[in-house]
Amino acid sequence: MVRGDTVREEKGRRMATVEECRAALDKLVEQFGEISEEDRAKHVVERRLACRISDLGVTFYGRIHRGGLDPFKEVPPEDGRPAEVKLTLKSEDLVSMVNGELDMGRALLGGRVKIDASLGDLLRLRKLL
Repeated sequence: MVRGDTVREEKGRRMATVEECRAALDKLVEQFGEISEEDRAKHVVERRLACRISDLGVTFYGRIHRGGLDPFKEVPPEDGRPAEVKLTLKSEDLVSMVNGELDMGRALLGGRVKIDASLGDLLRLRKLL
């Protein structure tokens, strides 16, 4: 497990740190806030999110709702209910996607990102990304 600001490489690929992943998720929250209220009202239903960073062994938890995207935390929600939308990806892929350097569709098709969600949730998220 990698914590803090330690930078490592995995099979020749750079691994982002936990801090870099946290910053990328904070940026994602900001970007989501830029989506119009009309689009959020059309396409967003409340869902709990889990974002597993496979190469760091850490999972971030958040919640999406019509009012926005809550900040991600490293502790599961207190209610103990599982996330309805689960993403699994490597640290550097998360950072690259949030920065617009990696296309989500290509990452999904290439197996770099895995999403476990209902078909309805996938279709709604696709309209927002």
